[in-house]
Amino acid sequence: MTHEFKEIIQTYWVAKQQGIPAVMATVVDVEGSSYRRPGVGMLILENGKAVGAVSGGCVEKEVLRQAQSVFESGIPKIMTYDGKYRLGCEGLLYILIERLDIENVVIEHIQEHLTCRVPFTLTSFYTKNSQKDCNIGSLIVFENGQEFTFNYATDLKINDDVLLNFSREMKPCFRLIIIGSEHDATQLCRLASSTGWEVEVVCSEKSTMQLEDFPGANKLISSSPEDLQLPNVDDQTAVILMTHNFARDLLYLQSIRNLQPIYIGLLGPARRREKLLSAFIEYHPDVNDEFIDCIHGPAGLNLGAETPQEIAISIIAEILSVIRNQNPIPLQDKKGAIHDDVNRKSIHV
Repeated sequence: MTHEFKEIIQTYWVAKQQGIPAVMATVVDVEGSSYRRPGVGMLILENGKAVGAVSGGCVEKEVLRQAQSVFESGIPKIMTYDGKYRLGCEGLLYILIERLDIENVVIEHIQEHLTCRVPFTLTSFYTKNSQKDCNIGSLIVFENGQEFTFNYATDLKINDDVLLNFSREMKPCFRLIIIGSEHDATQLCRLASSTGWEVEVVCSEKSTMQLEDFPGANKLISSSPEDLQLPNVDDQTAVILMTHNFARDLLYLQSIRNLQPIYIGLLGPARRREKLLSAFIEYHPDVNDEFIDCIHGPAGLNLGAETPQEIAISIIAEILSVIRNQNPIPLQDKKGAIHDDVNRKSIHV
């Protein structure tokens, strides 16, 4: 969800410079089934423009209507939406709607954290018992403990007996590093970008490719394997080797051996993977097990993919299964709820 919040902040920053008031809608709780989980948000501007979504599109019109009273009064409110008779998901949504009026210095802090890949926390305080309440709203909490409200003019007065809170950690945006610049790299870049991931492409120092040749890419790195520098690789980073050259894949694999991404993908059949790993371990017998464990090859899930676009889908699907710690199965075979609440924290304060 971080990439959605990033887009919201970027849109809000432009609107703020133009003097356009804004309201933020956040799903803070769900009873039953819903299209999306708590934590998703939607920015509404007074000119009618909206960014983000709180569902698949069926709830948004009501959110826009309910937001008008917040524009007029400035008082936050809780909106409830019962999808029992109107949605495919029979859930009751609790949506916090509040003015978004963040000082410039806070926006700069958010952007700095996003750029440097430093997590921060959003905490929303709410109650299910009233429509409008001056004492409900959301906080941004940075790693140094600094707290700022979504509306700087609001001083949240937290009542332990009344308010609930919902906290979500905004981890760094998920990043995919594609090492290779052939046609299939372009297709993977396009799809990964549309998924909301930040995409960086590494190509040979002799390549004539430009950033605009990779739709949606955030950065193009021209580097030999020996000189490759990839800062801030973390558990929100995946790497895929797709140079289509065994020797270069081996060299690039060696160049990232001291990094610890959550996923490293190798193209080609299992025989190529075994040959590549054997050569790699021969050069680096002391490599740690965690690095080897994150290598997946052939990259992708068995979807019957044939075209570069379909192969890109299978690769992204496998990466998602790894970062969500899921064993891919048809949803009709999944027992229980579609969405697991492992990342959700909603407790009395």
